[in-house]
Amino acid sequence: MSERRTLKFVHLASTAWFMLCIGHIFVLALRQAGVRWWVIFSLSGHSALLIFLLVSLYLFAIFRGVGRGQKIEAEHPLTSTNYYLVFYIATPFLGGLAGCLGMIGEHRIGQFLLGIALGTLGTTFLVWVIVDPVTGLLEMLLPPASRKHRAERLAQAKAEREEKQKARERLLTEVLADEELARRDWQQVLKPQAEKLAGLLIRYPILLIGAEPTAARQNDSKMGTITNRIDIKQAEREAVDIGVKAWQSGGLSCMRQLRDMAIDLCRQKSQSKAIADYIPVWWDGIGSWRNPSLS
Repeated sequence: MSERRTLKFVHLASTAWFMLCIGHIFVLALRQAGVRWWVIFSLSGHSALLIFLLVSLYLFAIFRGVGRGQKIEAEHPLTSTNYYLVFYIATPFLGGLAGCLGMIGEHRIGQFLLGIALGTLGTTFLVWVIVDPVTGLLEMLLPPASRKHRAERLAQAKAEREEKQKARERLLTEVLADEELARRDWQQVLKPQAEKLAGLLIRYPILLIGAEPTAARQNDSKMGTITNRIDIKQAEREAVDIGVKAWQSGGLSCMRQLRDMAIDLCRQKSQSKAIADYIPVWWDGIGSWRNPSLS
């Protein structure tokens, strides 16, 4: 664990050194172009957050890759070793050292620092962008053992995906079969409740009409209207009780099946396809049942 922490720390330091060299080259180029310092500071201030985010994202991706477990040794016999990993993450420092050696004899501090920065940039670009990808590609293509292992690994991964897909399909088939079996069982159990609910659907509009006061019944007794209103409340309570029992028996699926059965019975009894469906209103709020017109 300490070895991995050391590698992460070294990579963090090398990346910071690399960014510092890039910043030095950028600032020097702007100064040579005649840009004033206050403009450079303004640009660096606005871009500091973006650079920080990009570097953080890069370090997060690299830190997850620091470790031998991220590469398969059989396919990457060179780049999966600790020696290559140390060389990879220390590349900016090696580039700075090469630039320092190349500038031996230069007495101007500015040119000396520029040589170090250019050495860091050139070496890091060469290793990270060109050498490392090419080396990894050659590792997988040239040795027969690497190609064989990669082909076997990909075939095994494909077989595992196919097996998982088949397992999901089997599970879905079992769920659908269980649901169909439950529907058949409910068909017999819910038949009396469906007949009762169908009777309520047929009678409910008549009760509503009888409960509405009209000018023609102004001189009549109000007892009939009151009785019809009481019957409406009773019918609604009976419908709610049926819905609660259906919810307790099988949840939302059971309630939907009971509703469909009641609607079919209503059409058979009334010989009409135009059926006033009050069930969504009656059952609104029972379990997870919701009235579509109110949602």
